[in-house]
Amino acid sequence: MKTLPGDAVDDDTAPGTRVAQEGILRRQSARESAARTYARALPIVPVRARGLTIEGADGRRYLDCLSGAGALALGHNHPVVLEAIRKVLDSGAPLNVLDLATPVKDAFITELFHTLPPGLADRARVRFCGPAGSDAVETACELVRSATGRTGLIAFTGACHGRTAGQHDAHTGAHDIRVTRLPYPQDYRCPFGVGGETGADLAARWTESVLDDPRSGVPLPAGMIVEPVQGEGGVIPAPDAWLRRMRQLTADRSVPLIVDEIQTGVGRTGAFWAVEHSGVTPDVMVLSKAIGGSLPLAVVVHRDDLDTGEPGAPTGTFRGNQLAMAAGTATLAHVRQNRLAERAATLGARMLSRLRDLAREFCCVGDVRGRGLMIGVEFVDPEGEALGVGRVPGAEPDGDSVGGGSGARCRDDVVEAPSGSWPSVMPDRARRPLPAAPELAAAVQRECLRRGLIVGLGGRHASVVRLLPPLTITDEQAAAVLDRLADAVRAAARCHGGAAAARNTQ
Repeated sequence: MKTLPGDAVDDDTAPGTRVAQEGILRRQSARESAARTYARALPIVPVRARGLTIEGADGRRYLDCLSGAGALALGHNHPVVLEAIRKVLDSGAPLNVLDLATPVKDAFITELFHTLPPGLADRARVRFCGPAGSDAVETACELVRSATGRTGLIAFTGACHGRTAGQHDAHTGAHDIRVTRLPYPQDYRCPFGVGGETGADLAARWTESVLDDPRSGVPLPAGMIVEPVQGEGGVIPAPDAWLRRMRQLTADRSVPLIVDEIQTGVGRTGAFWAVEHSGVTPDVMVLSKAIGGSLPLAVVVHRDDLDTGEPGAPTGTFRGNQLAMAAGTATLAHVRQNRLAERAATLGARMLSRLRDLAREFCCVGDVRGRGLMIGVEFVDPEGEALGVGRVPGAEPDGDSVGGGSGARCRDDVVEAPSGSWPSVMPDRARRPLPAAPELAAAVQRECLRRGLIVGLGGRHASVVRLLPPLTITDEQAAAVLDRLADAVRAAARCHGGAAAARNTQ
């Protein structure tokens, strides 16, 4: 396991600091709601942080590949962000001014417009809203409903568009007739059981049929919302050709296309905005997380002809966060001027290549996928029965294909996915995925933490280990992350039986 300067291990931790951390964690458990999520899986107490590194109250240091669920494009406490925040604080400027114009806000909008995809910037309007991504999604949905006079929305299986009541329906498929979920194409767990270009084509035709068939039960919607890469859904990049077809389908039917760039934006996927990989110009973009430079900020960028809302429409008390706008301006400019999106593409490709080697070594690694520095490793049960193919999407509660199969296969037949649309590791021609292994993924996360590496989990089965390192990660740090992850996989696989740890010997 590679170490970095300043790394600490458990044996070197001072007893006093360890006791202090345990007390804080104990009080958190006693006082806070059971709704705690990250705190349950990551029992640490951060007290200092810089770049990729977090230091806990117990003196241990960790490499943070969670990055505030993708909010920290430049990592923790980047100098340009701190300087921008201090400048506002020292100036005596107001910190919250609702939607009044300020020099700080003007600078943020100007920098944001510098980065927008071609075709949108010339006709763009910005709507500020509450500071969370879910606020922006809610605002975008209300925007297209008002502009079109329609109420329905098209969303996709596996999507996560926030935590408000309305958007909870969009990403979970709750019983709300306003939201229709359609198949989202992916390779490893293709809802049609075929994957590749054929699976993406079938998903597109399914969408077209729903939109055009008067007996589908789905009226023409107010909008379609899609993530260019599903993040919480398990790091699943949308095929570029499929996304272009969604753009054409919606444009031909005057249905606004909403692209959710909350987690994918600001260079994360190897382009400044993930939608740029496909060359698509959306009607609406939903932005949050990294655009605030680590502070709460969310905006909706949309075509000017959709701006039909009444003046004074409620959009949130905290839409005028000056510190977040200053930090966001510094972050956007630093990523753009230093070409960090291109850096993410190059380094991400190298990391994916290394992780594919891990997939060849361990039968429990079902798939490796991602784009740029948004990477997912899906863990499976190699002794489980391979899932069947060809089921109708949505026939099962989570929308995945199910059925009988030929049983587990080891990774002697790994081949690369078709180039272009999305990087992946394909287990065999039949595309018969193995059952998800959420317990194993959680064990890998725990073993990572023991080795000083913070990773997240995602996917509809919580079986995907997610890496979201800051765009400023160095080559040395990236190598250390991969070494620690590989070591954690070996340890977790050994504890979960011989099949999970089996090497390819054929």
